[in-house]
Amino acid sequence: MNNMQNLYLLVPLAPLLGAVVAGLFGKSLGRTWTHRITILLVAVSFFASLAIFKNMFFDGGHTFNGRVYQWITSGDTSFEIGFLIDPLSVMMMLVVTFVSLMVHIYTIGYMAEDAGYQRFFSYISLFTFSMLMLVMANNFVQLFFGWEAVGLVSYLLIGFWYTKPTAIYANLKAFLVNRVGDFGFLLGIGLVLMVFGSLDYQAVFASAASHANDMAPIPGVYWNMMSAICILLFIGAMGKSAQFPLHVWLPDSMEGPTPISALIHAATMVTAGIFMVARMSPLFELSETALSVVMIIGAITALFMGFLGIVQNDIKRVVAYSTLSQLGYMTVALGASAYSVAIFHLMTHAFFKALLFLAAGSVIIAMHHDQDIRNMGGLRKYMKITWLTSLVGSLALIGTPFLSGFYSKDSIIEAVGMSHLPGSSFAYFAVVAGVFITAFYSFRMYFLVFHGEERFGKADHHGGHGEHHHGLAPGQKPHETAWVVVLPLVMLAIPSLLIGFFTIKPMLYGGYFGDSIFISEAHHALAEMKEEFHGAFGMALHSLTTLPFWLALAGVVSAWYLYLVRRDIPAKIQQKFQAIYTLLDNKYYFDRFNDWFFAGGARGASRFLWKFGDVKLIDGVMVNGSARLVGRFSGVLKQIQSGYIYHYAFAMLIGVFVLLTIRFWLD
Repeated sequence: MNNMQNLYLLVPLAPLLGAVVAGLFGKSLGRTWTHRITILLVAVSFFASLAIFKNMFFDGGHTFNGRVYQWITSGDTSFEIGFLIDPLSVMMMLVVTFVSLMVHIYTIGYMAEDAGYQRFFSYISLFTFSMLMLVMANNFVQLFFGWEAVGLVSYLLIGFWYTKPTAIYANLKAFLVNRVGDFGFLLGIGLVLMVFGSLDYQAVFASAASHANDMAPIPGVYWNMMSAICILLFIGAMGKSAQFPLHVWLPDSMEGPTPISALIHAATMVTAGIFMVARMSPLFELSETALSVVMIIGAITALFMGFLGIVQNDIKRVVAYSTLSQLGYMTVALGASAYSVAIFHLMTHAFFKALLFLAAGSVIIAMHHDQDIRNMGGLRKYMKITWLTSLVGSLALIGTPFLSGFYSKDSIIEAVGMSHLPGSSFAYFAVVAGVFITAFYSFRMYFLVFHGEERFGKADHHGGHGEHHHGLAPGQKPHETAWVVVLPLVMLAIPSLLIGFFTIKPMLYGGYFGDSIFISEAHHALAEMKEEFHGAFGMALHSLTTLPFWLALAGVVSAWYLYLVRRDIPAKIQQKFQAIYTLLDNKYYFDRFNDWFFAGGARGASRFLWKFGDVKLIDGVMVNGSARLVGRFSGVLKQIQSGYIYHYAFAMLIGVFVLLTIRFWLD
């Protein structure tokens, strides 16, 4: 291998080494050396990713697509580990490693008093390795390995506090819901192998157009194989990226420690589905049916998950529903064939959403693990850095001009507006309406936490949510958190402010992605957008005259008026629209339906199989029944075995007679 290929290997293997060291030797090394080693190795991975980026774009380097290790060969199909290093994967490597590095540093402060300190560092380093293997893959087998590995580590981290019943319920829920998506994903990979005879990206993409009109080889079934492949692959993305109706696991995953909320459920793992669809753009571009499905599912998620953020009172769950809604925005962009816009929003969102989660964690530490925003207020004067960075994150999230989120979110709205696919009108309405909703719930949380009356340290709290939510004692005041918590906030606030302004032109209009993303001639929304582009500064100024800007401003003003000026109005609105509030508070009853239909159905089927299949059929008929049959047969034989010689002689004569009769009859 040459030096660059060694560098490619270093990116995923450095955090893997950190995970092994922390997991096997953490107790011996102690806390300090455990976090030093894991942070150093993640930093090595980040700087190696930077070096790869520099080589690719500034030193005249080229992309890499090659095998690293051949695992097994079955017939004409080989299963191997290989890397595809191109602009898309390099951008993902930089995002994953940078956010992971910030989370590793933050963890020193957040998990300082936790008994599982070393185990936590091992898990988050293992997650970083898994995600890097996913984004660097050049074949479907390695993609699936990374896909399942991040799911496994997510399961371990959501249930990190394994003595807490709600955490165990949440990680089991995440595991089962993701298995539903992964079943579709695996079927899609199987169809890829059946249709293309290969699992290598390059081979599949090169011959994709020749299979665009292939139909399912089943009599009477008129399915286009390309549509079937894309929809099945997208079902996997629906699970991993928490799209309706497989979204139910992500809000509950907030039961895990806050650092993993930032690392896994805001910045990286949940974006794996978005990345996968963008990587598969040569396939999705051949199926408008699949693109419409993607767009409609994304629009439903963007709009209706945003509504749920309005009624949440747990600070982390507000941010979680924001994540769901923003993932919906990315998915809508994918459906509009604006893959580069979706990835651009993925990048900007990773920074400001990780910032919001880590800022929420800083507030939780200061509030002694009370997460109810109704018990906060007035924290601005006690936590100035957390307040300022939270403001930056919130402004970026709602798409404030000149901040990072503005450039990516407005580009999504514009791309969807130019789409003519079935469902694009609904999608456009959803992403535009979502601007007001996002601004409202974001600044509702911001105003309730940092401004207004100080509601902490009082005896009339609204109640906790478990052992980790006990709050400040009466008279106790919060204070700013340690530097290891504050430093990552500042480091994430910088790209949340600036990265959109400086990267929109190369990423969307300067050909940054090159051949790593494919868009057919029929879907030229980005080309149309390019004609209207007047630079990052001009785009921001132009937005001041557009509907999304005024909707965002209306959302902020509404939140300010309702939660700082007339705090009596929200209760009156809730009372007047009690039915709608109950629907939102119960999250559209998805959890209840799943518990009743799927969980209850599984329990009912299990009881039936136990009572009928196990007790009656197996035990009653096969085991005990065969024993009774042997007993009865033995009873009959016992009567024959009388012990008298003349009985046996008579039986012998009868037997000889029967045998002779049969013999003569056959002759």
